[in-house]
Amino acid sequence: MKWNFFREIGRKVIHLMILLVIVGYLILLRNYGKTHALMALVLLLLLFLIIEYIRLDLNMKMPFLDFFIRPKEVGRVSGAVYFITATIICLAVFDFWIALTALLMTIFGDMFAAIIGQKYGHTLIFKKKTLVGGVAELCINLVIGLILLTAYTNIYTIVGMAFAAAISETLVETIDDNLIVPLVAGFVGQMLIMM
Repeated sequence: MKWNFFREIGRKVIHLMILLVIVGYLILLRNYGKTHALMALVLLLLLFLIIEYIRLDLNMKMPFLDFFIRPKEVGRVSGAVYFITATIICLAVFDFWIALTALLMTIFGDMFAAIIGQKYGHTLIFKKKTLVGGVAELCINLVIGLILLTAYTNIYTIVGMAFAAAISETLVETIDDNLIVPLVAGFVGQMLIMM
């Protein structure tokens, strides 16, 4: 159990690296515009797809990456590819603050759900997801929404996004959560501000 716990923490540190991607996007957005910033993200996605091609199609071992690959990702595309894909879609389609909130809910909500759920969770609510992990995620999602969206929109949007992210994280098993969670949360948030 300890090995899995510390390995999960290591994986979540990698999730935090998406923050650097967002900062890079913002710098490019400010200096060159949205098209250039999105193209840089597409280039990053292509680099990750090349790595996945080497890992999956050419079956070459990548010792550093293998540590962070979950057992369910051994024979399929890793979550990083899905997360970058979701980042591109969110930033291209949703209002910036909605996109940023959805991405941060995905990063931090998933992180707290996994770490707290593995450490303290005993009551399963869906497959391997625990009640404690789900509540932790919802709380973190609400805090993120309150910090980022209070000046931008109403509480209903914040609560809607927080629940959408937590529910999709909890219920989705086969589809990668790095893709589905930000898209669902962002879609719900965008729809609520359009009403």
